[in-house]
Amino acid sequence: MTILGSFGRQETLTHTPKGEIAKSIGSSFFRGENCNFNPYLKDHHSPDFLERFLLRGWMPDEPSIDRDTRITAFGSCFAENITNHLRGIGYTTSKDRAPDIYLSSMGEGLVNVHSLLGQLEWALEGVEPPDGLWHGYKAEQYGATETVRTRTRSALLDTQFFIITLGLSEVWYDEQTGGVFWRAVPVEHYDPGRHRFRVCSMAETKAALLRIHELVRRHVPDAKLLFTLSPVPLAATFRPVGCISANSASKAILRAALDEMLREAGPCLNRDLFYWPSYEIITDLFFSRYEQDGRHPHRPIIQFIMRLFEAVHCRSGTSLREMTELYQQTRKANAELALR
Repeated sequence: MTILGSFGRQETLTHTPKGEIAKSIGSSFFRGENCNFNPYLKDHHSPDFLERFLLRGWMPDEPSIDRDTRITAFGSCFAENITNHLRGIGYTTSKDRAPDIYLSSMGEGLVNVHSLLGQLEWALEGVEPPDGLWHGYKAEQYGATETVRTRTRSALLDTQFFIITLGLSEVWYDEQTGGVFWRAVPVEHYDPGRHRFRVCSMAETKAALLRIHELVRRHVPDAKLLFTLSPVPLAATFRPVGCISANSASKAILRAALDEMLREAGPCLNRDLFYWPSYEIITDLFFSRYEQDGRHPHRPIIQFIMRLFEAVHCRSGTSLREMTELYQQTRKANAELALR
């Protein structure tokens, strides 16, 4: 370290971590054994940028998914991209093995933690949901039939790698039963005397995530479980505030609850419990993130995220060095797009 000067009353030093651009830091405080800096702009051109700044702390010792691995991916609409990519490179997913279960036909429509947890509790432990909460994209009602439950249970028990994408924290619920809707309340069924809106707390979100993990460990103990957070923003908020700030809060609740759960996971982290930073890739690594609708990420960014996932978790032969080159190409093209 060498002294640079001072910033106000704070003495600053220059510190150059191995392989990084020199960083300006305050000299006053002890920083502990883990001190990982936020990247400067030039750091993005480093050959190990992805491992150092994005993936550090979230990588398995080695990839575990191959073409024989039975994968079940569901959750917010971003899960569809993961499913389509894996199917496109010859991997098997629950959409192929069990296309008629709700986790296949409506998996991307299960956008809150209660709807995700509800499917596992129903299928694996026979917990019956309250009536009238499960609806499709056109507000058609789905029934909790024993036939579908049995098929869902079989698909889950046959799974070797779960990928669950979290979507949002805003929910509609039935005050009489306490049950949470998959999505919103269908117009023709809305009852102002019993249907209510709320934002899930971080504590209840964390509790639901822990319960999901517990169910997987209990019923499918050899399976691996990966969580990711969808970068797709809210289409609208039901709160009396602007959608931009409501979306920030909605994502923050999910990300904070998930991070707290992962911090407490112990030795299973990166062994059979994983996090995938798709949210951070879009929100922090690119200049122009979304299409004109302000919600759907540009296709080249999605393709990069999927290829990077493949490099980290799949035995496909795709290397992180290749992904670093792809990242720099995609980022450059994205910067040019942002200037148009």
